[in-house]
This record gives sequence, structure tokens and C-alpha cells, in this order.
Amino acid sequence: MKYTEKEESLIEFIKKLMPDGVAVAFSGGVDSTLILKAAKDILDNEKNFSDEKFYNERSDIKKDLKLVAFTLNTILNPKNDLKIAKSICDDFGVKQVVINVNEITNPKILSNDKMRCYYCKNDLFSRIFEEKSKYSLKYVIDGSNFDDKDNYRPGSIAAKELGVISPLEECGFTKNEVREFAKKLEISVANRASAPCMLTRYPYDTKVDFLQFDKIEELEGKIKSLGIYNVRVRVHGDIARVEVDKDKLAFLAEKINNLIPDFERAGFKYTTIDARGFRSGSMDE
Repeated sequence: MKYTEKEESLIEFIKKLMPDGVAVAFSGGVDSTLILKAAKDILDNEKNFSDEKFYNERSDIKKDLKLVAFTLNTILNPKNDLKIAKSICDDFGVKQVVINVNEITNPKILSNDKMRCYYCKNDLFSRIFEEKSKYSLKYVIDGSNFDDKDNYRPGSIAAKELGVISPLEECGFTKNEVREFAKKLEISVANRASAPCMLTRYPYDTKVDFLQFDKIEELEGKIKSLGIYNVRVRVHGDIARVEVDKDKLAFLAEKINNLIPDFERAGFKYTTIDARGFRSGSMDE
């Protein structure tokens, strides 16, 4: 397979980390899946990593645990994420460690202020660092890409403070470039839409109904089943503000009346469609 110069740079970047063992913060999204796939291919294809002599000289490293995917099963992430992540690890033949986390026990996260992502990521990545030490893995890497630098992401600050490495960001991969490389590697989730934390559906400094998460995820799923790719149901008290891509606004307007009973059962008195369309991170505007 022929790689572009940028794709080669990503492979070389990850390859340099592999001898000391890598823990991938793995969500099952396209970004972290690309990282996991690249790391697994390096292990499978590099002679040094299949040479018994290499491991005999490095007794601190176990051959079958040079690469481990750590998936966080959290209260705040969509439920379907875990199922998808497990399936991908099985397909790749990569060991997966699932860490169960209840973020809402942290009062700083419960406060839902503008630094909620910082507190949350600090907790989550700290758990990965704690767990990865049991497997003699030196590095923790994640799927943050170059586009993330332009967004409000206090969670990235927490990750960097802890020492998390972001190969996609370091090598300048945009989201579109991530998807293109993932397609080249025939990754099943190459076109999967982003699935951010459920708190992104709520304005900062407002009370969050954690029991409502499943209902919101179900509503978004029903809208996606209509053939709409990007969907967010934003919560403003008893008002649901639905975001979809601009070219789907008219289509959704024709279908939304059929979904009103579902929104009402989820606790919304009013359902609106945002005429500005889908915007990742719109609650940060």
C-alpha cells in the first residue's frame, strides 16, 4: 500500500513509541481507531517487534502486551460507544481493558461549569495512567487531531498536563485527513459521526438531568435512522433544539411532526429545529 508523506510521518511517529509499549485511549471513534489500527499494523509488520531476541533483551516488556486499548465505560458517553469499541478490538485482535467510571461522583464535573471537560478528562486519563502501569506500558496516546486545536477543549489541557501524546495532532492530521486515511486502511468506522460527551447537549452552569441521557440518545438515533448523518439534540429546559446539517433542514422539517410524541415522552414541551444547522461545539459559542 502506498502512503502519502503525512501518512508515513504518522506511522513513523507511532513506531518510535512502540518499543516501550503503548496504551491507546480508545473510544471506538474514527480518530482513536486509526491510531489503534496503525499501531497494530506496526506490531504485525515490523520485524523487530516479532523477533524473540528483542523481547529476551527487554524483559520488562511482554510481547503480547506491547499494545493495549483502554476504553472508558462512562456515565457521560453514549451507551453504544462501548459496544462499537469492543467489536473493533475483537476485529483487530487487540487486547482491550474496559475501565468503568462514574464521573458524576465528582462534584466539579457535576457543577457543569466551563471547565467541566478539564475536570472530567483529568479523572479519566488519570485512570488510564493508573491501569496502564499494570501492563509495563510507557506511553498513553489518544486520537486528538489537528482540528481540535481550534476548538474550546479544556480537556486537552488536562491530557497534556498528564503526559498524553496525540500523534494525529503532532503530525498535523485534520479530521478529513483522518477519515481519508481510515478509508484507505479499510477501517469500518471511517465514516462514523462524532459521538461527544452527553454534557455537550446542555448549556454551561445549568442543572443536568442524568436520567435524560438515554432519552436524548434515543431521539438522536431516531433522527439518524431517517438518513441524517450529524444530529445533536440540545437541551434548554423543556425546549429541545435540534441541530442537523444545513442540507437536511428542509427534510427534517417535513418529518419532525412524526417525532413530536417521542420528544414529549422525553420531557420536552417544545421541539425546535436550529436554522443555523449542525455546529460541533455550538454550546461554546
